Amino acid sequence: MANFTSEVKRELFAAPPQKPCCKKAAFSALLATCGSFHEGSIEFVSENERLTAIFLALAESVFEVRFELKEAAFDPKRERDRLTFSYAGEGAGRIASETGLLDGSAFVRASERECCALSALKAAFLGGGSCTVPQAGTRTGYHLEFVFPRARDAEAFTEFLLQFDLLGKTTRRGERTLVYLKSGDMLSDFCSVVGAEGALKKLADIAAERQERNNSNRVSNCYARNTDRTAIASVTQLKAFRELYEKGVFESLPEQLKEAAKCRVEHPTESLQELAGRLGVSKSCLNHRFRKLMELYKSTEEQA
Repeated sequence: MANFTSEVKRELFAAPPQKPCCKKAAFSALLATCGSFHEGSIEFVSENERLTAIFLALAESVFEVRFELKEAAFDPKRERDRLTFSYAGEGAGRIASETGLLDGSAFVRASERECCALSALKAAFLGGGSCTVPQAGTRTGYHLEFVFPRARDAEAFTEFLLQFDLLGKTTRRGERTLVYLKSGDMLSDFCSVVGAEGALKKLADIAAERQERNNSNRVSNCYARNTDRTAIASVTQLKAFRELYEKGVFESLPEQLKEAAKCRVEHPTESLQELAGRLGVSKSCLNHRFRKLMELYKSTEEQA
């Protein structure tokens, strides 16, 4: 399956915020995930051109400012340009304060209105989010994470997620802090909340395929266990019936027991059902005959 993160982001890019308050919440969330403020300058770093375009449009729409391209460095690991935009004009400090970039309050402010909270959640995923789903033939599971350059924003975001009934945990990765959720239900809930209907359908398909694969594995394991039990029983019976023959007990047996023992010796790999079919008797009938033979074998062993 294609990169699931791209599937989700494609849907979120197609539905940008429309209301002024929601635009500000989204802009603030993007700064929380991709921005910084240092020496009177706000910087925004991204490797995604579409995300950069949305950020620059929000900056002009919300604060009527233009960010300038400061640096474009090629990242050989990701094979794409890492773009850095900055704004050091008049009011940069005020913008940093109003968006919560200075004190980590972006998500606290966004949570005051439901529409703004949703816009901030979408923007946080666009700016620092990624997710993975189970892949056939691998050990991957469900994983949703958001990466933040500052721990305070990650901690505030963890609290912020609770209003959507999403339970995140935090951990460190180098200098960054991650908020992560590890379950198919949480990933489904997230896609449902942000309105990623296409991704939600794909998750349902993945869950159905996984269930079918698990059921198939259970059937195979059950068959393997039954095959093992059949093989063990066959070896035990062969040993017992041959010893009965060697001890001269075999000739004195009733004809039905002789036929049962002979059938097992001649077809050691077949199941009880297959042997019963050869003899034209029921499975329970043949099982009874084998049990009688085994009891006879044990009694001769005790006498020896």
